[in-house]
Amino acid sequence: MTTNTANALTAGTWAIDAAHSTLGFSVRHLMVSKVRGRFADFSGKLVINEDGTAQADAEIRVDSVTTDNEQRDGHLRTADFFHAAEFPVATFSSTGFRVNGNGFVVDGNFTIRGVTKPVTLDVEFLGVNPGMGNGPVAGFEAKTVINRRDFGITIDMPLPDGGAVIGDKITLTLEIEVGLQS
Repeated sequence: MTTNTANALTAGTWAIDAAHSTLGFSVRHLMVSKVRGRFADFSGKLVINEDGTAQADAEIRVDSVTTDNEQRDGHLRTADFFHAAEFPVATFSSTGFRVNGNGFVVDGNFTIRGVTKPVTLDVEFLGVNPGMGNGPVAGFEAKTVINRRDFGITIDMPLPDGGAVIGDKITLTLEIEVGLQS
């Protein structure tokens, strides 16, 4: 599907610059606060075709999770959560782009722990810059909310007085910079 936003980008392959991008998440903790984390190892690309249609794909090494707490990060890598030993990579592949006000929506398939579910990302296009000698760059911010149980992360950690240690809803926040490769 053609979008005005996609047409603002030069046709070609735009690769994620991981040094200038963040794939973050937050989840409710003890029902009163949030734990935030991110993935340090990821890659992806956005392909803009001559006709303005687009395709986005990404891979995330789930063992690169960090919440700035080594014990918690180790637990997140176990079979209770990401099961990184058996499912080391989470993936996203877009299935469509739609204009939504000043931004756009990206529909796609997200796979964690071998379970694939459709997700919808609300995306803000931040523009294109000529870059710093290595070609043009573009920026995006995106957000979506998923339910961890939908992806087989079903650990229950109930609290004695009701509620749970961790919530079911995970907010994914992406701050992405891409550079034109070809």
